[in-house]
Amino acid sequence: MKIPKPISKLIESFEKLPGIGPKSAQRLTFYLMRVPEYEIESFAENLTELKKRIVFCENCRIIDESTPCSICSDDMRNKSQIIVVSSPLDVFAFEKVGYKGQYQVLHGNIDPLNNLGPEELKIHLLIKRLKDLILDFPQVEVILATSTSLEGESTAMYISKMIKENVDGFEKIKISRIARGIPIGGDIEYADDITLSRALEGRSSF
Repeated sequence: MKIPKPISKLIESFEKLPGIGPKSAQRLTFYLMRVPEYEIESFAENLTELKKRIVFCENCRIIDESTPCSICSDDMRNKSQIIVVSSPLDVFAFEKVGYKGQYQVLHGNIDPLNNLGPEELKIHLLIKRLKDLILDFPQVEVILATSTSLEGESTAMYISKMIKENVDGFEKIKISRIARGIPIGGDIEYADDITLSRALEGRSSF
């Protein structure tokens, strides 16, 4: 039996998503065939809105509906503390445990095999922010909260090196690394609240 083209094309689209294999793609496709048409239209509209209305913050690269984002624009947040994370999902995790500082979202780690270098991660935006912040605060803290994978550790070391080499007056910047409450090779987004809180509280100089 030849699979109808609309079905095969949708299966192929689902297979491109992370963590979705051929069988999962088929299940999702045939599930959607049973869903009322108005729900399909709403789902399609949400996908379209995701690309049309979501932007990267010009300062921290958080995803939001406007730039500067709601966090950068919040005067109640600690602007002298920036936590550097690999993924927007990491932001949600730290917000959940009550972090009240600023963010810098890399959207990945340095990974030459996947064509991800410092330019792709916009690390220069962090350097620019720090140059401005040390003019306004006696001390600024950068918390390196990239994952504990090999790529995450390499990224953290690279950022620390770049800060020391490119920010005049970097002695006013405290660079710390989240504590090893996060298992080696683990991702921030999968950590439970208690582990994440202890990792943040037990961060060390880097």
